[in-house]
Amino acid sequence: MNKPSQSPWRKSIAASSIAFALTLSACESEAPVAEPEAVADEPVEDVLPVMGPERVILGFGDSLMAGYQLPEDQGYPERLEDVMRARGINARVIDAGVSGDTTAAGLQRIGFVLDNLEETPDLAIVELGGNDLLRGFTPDQTRENLSGILDALAARDIPVILMGMRAPPNYGAEYQASFDGLYPELAEQYDAALVPFFMAPLVENPNLLMGDRIHPTAEGVEEMVAATVDDVIAALPEEDR
Repeated sequence: MNKPSQSPWRKSIAASSIAFALTLSACESEAPVAEPEAVADEPVEDVLPVMGPERVILGFGDSLMAGYQLPEDQGYPERLEDVMRARGINARVIDAGVSGDTTAAGLQRIGFVLDNLEETPDLAIVELGGNDLLRGFTPDQTRENLSGILDALAARDIPVILMGMRAPPNYGAEYQASFDGLYPELAEQYDAALVPFFMAPLVENPNLLMGDRIHPTAEGVEEMVAATVDDVIAALPEEDR
């Protein structure tokens, strides 16, 4: 498979209310004019100041991570970083997604990626497997490749959150059960956090997909971030939150 800001709300006072207040002041100059009460349900800016040491997160995956046909600042890693920083977390999310990557390709490059990072990440997001379905990999092949990637990360003591994928029903019940089951099984084996189905928001609302019916639009990415940001934050090591 082949990448939220808020504006401050201004208070408004109706012209008629201003006119009424001025008239009342002229007639009863000796009486203090009451200040207009604040609107109780007025939205409050919830962007928090960024605090604490920098938390480095590696986004390792395919086009869903790379932001296929999207502007660079609208991919999943970039939007995830923005949302985490809006919550006050000093996050830096590295985009190491490559469109078209299978788990086999990911296994081939994980060592190179890790060797060329300036510092060891606090967390790695591993998102691969969709292209395995398109290329006809067996679930056992996908499992073996993902195990190799997780082994490489474990060897460097890098915690992982695994983004699960699911096979479509037309692959057959046996294949579907085997493929879908490998993600929770690997997460348990490697003590990794798990998002059961990374593409869930897109399946629930196909309007979030591009014309190819595979890749998310910018709005789709926003929904994927919204659905997973809490899991990513929870997966950060306790001392790093």
